[in-house]
Amino acid sequence: MKPFDHEKFIGYISEVSAQTILMQFPVAPLVHPFYYHGSVYLSGSVGSFVVIEGTERGFLGRLIEVSLPQGERKEITDQNTHMESDEFHPVGRIELLAIFNVYAPEKIEKTISRYPTIGSKVYSCSDEQISLYVAKFGEKKSEGTIPYAEIGKLTSNDAVCNVSINSLFGRHCAVVGTTGGGKSWTVATLLEMVDKSTKNKCILIDATGEYVNESMTSVPIGTGQYIFDYKDLTIDELTFLLRPSSRVQLPKLMDAIRSLKMLKLDENGELAEYKHARTGNILKALRKKDTFQRFMMAHAQYIEDNGCKFDFSMLPNQIVAECVYDTNLNDETMWGKRSENDYGNCMSLINRTRNVIFTSEYNRIFAFDRSSLDNPKNLIDVLEDHLQSEKSILRLDFSSVSFDYQVREILVNSIGKYLLQKARAGAFKDAPVLVFVDEAHQFLNKNIRDEYFDAKPLDAFEQISKEARKYGLFICIATQMPRDIPLGTLSQMGTFIVHRLINEQDKKAVESAASAANRNILSFLPILGEGEAVIVGVDYPMPLTVKIKEPTRKPDSNTPKFSCK
Repeated sequence: MKPFDHEKFIGYISEVSAQTILMQFPVAPLVHPFYYHGSVYLSGSVGSFVVIEGTERGFLGRLIEVSLPQGERKEITDQNTHMESDEFHPVGRIELLAIFNVYAPEKIEKTISRYPTIGSKVYSCSDEQISLYVAKFGEKKSEGTIPYAEIGKLTSNDAVCNVSINSLFGRHCAVVGTTGGGKSWTVATLLEMVDKSTKNKCILIDATGEYVNESMTSVPIGTGQYIFDYKDLTIDELTFLLRPSSRVQLPKLMDAIRSLKMLKLDENGELAEYKHARTGNILKALRKKDTFQRFMMAHAQYIEDNGCKFDFSMLPNQIVAECVYDTNLNDETMWGKRSENDYGNCMSLINRTRNVIFTSEYNRIFAFDRSSLDNPKNLIDVLEDHLQSEKSILRLDFSSVSFDYQVREILVNSIGKYLLQKARAGAFKDAPVLVFVDEAHQFLNKNIRDEYFDAKPLDAFEQISKEARKYGLFICIATQMPRDIPLGTLSQMGTFIVHRLINEQDKKAVESAASAANRNILSFLPILGEGEAVIVGVDYPMPLTVKIKEPTRKPDSNTPKFSCK
């Protein structure tokens, strides 16, 4: 590679400041593109890359502005701008991006510790050189063999972008853009890159079912074939499903869950005096507290954990049984009689609980009544099988999952929680796992509350984004509405692939989360073409405007068309 070639010379440095460099074109024709050895060089075109000659260090920059001095603009014509004369002296403004050793130009340094001097020569940068630099982004000296993959080509000079997989996903990744910008194709391309270039496992949460292809292991959720057993949910996730009001309903719900957990533990019949003869529920009205309380204290660790290891079908009747006065007026060692006021306040909760049990959509996902399903397979077993299988991509198809009662959010949060627990246990330390969440705004919006209901957030993926990187668990979220992604999750994304964005709030969400996404770059987002994206990130010393490579297997994301009569 020869970075400083006289045939690619375009100008001299005329002014140096801490932010930008001014370049003087000796003659006007040097502004125009040219051919050299069969390759096109954009020369003085805005957006083109240039290299600046130095004593020991060369400088990589990008032209961000080209203009004529004020006094020369009146005489401009098509003819004299193409003549080699002294009449016109175009000026270019260069943004410095990085430096490199002139004796080893393939090694780029991502910080500007030196500056060129006045009179330094400027050359048009070759596609070969800029492609080599892009491939070095994110590379660490301690890394061994690094997986690379082609993500696309730079829009400015058609240079191929072979990027490091580690630089893309090593600090988590977000793909954002409005509908029709090429977001789905980008996700499909990223999946192919990981599949072909690494031996690591991917889990794709496919919100709409558009990514189906034979190379993936596909799991249709919501059909009854695959379930996430409700016993593997947390109490917090269950409250999102049942939505109890915080004053009366939530305490009664927690009491009912404790009672049912105690029934699960009572193998020796210690609680026989409290059991209803027909339903088997715990009855408290006008009964002594002592035996019940001793049993609860003896098994407090199990009873007070955040799990759902109890018989959910008994929950509605147990909530009814909990609607009693805390103390009998005649004997404080006993519970009082049934409280009609509490029962009235809990009726809506009881009905919602029964609705969850008897609604087939919920049962096909959480198996509240497993006997009505045809031998379903647990998703946890599916995840475990995938981690041991030869196929690299597991696609969880959510297209049949209900949008009611935040079922989607609860299910995805449960999957994330399970993966986080495995990561914390060290399961992915030597074999990192990458989780793609398509249409992430459908799953990760944790602000679900109303005037009656308020519970802990579903924040499994926020925890993954904050701590799981060191455990080998990485996420790539794709969304058309970054403003709806919790800021705690979005701010942890180290790499952003930003397609066309029009909404001002979406642009601000990206701007606040990605330090490299300055206002100048974001101002171009509304006019990006289909499939074009700006890549910014911690491991990218400069934003890259890229035409994303077309995936081999395209997702089914075409918009239905109107037809003529």
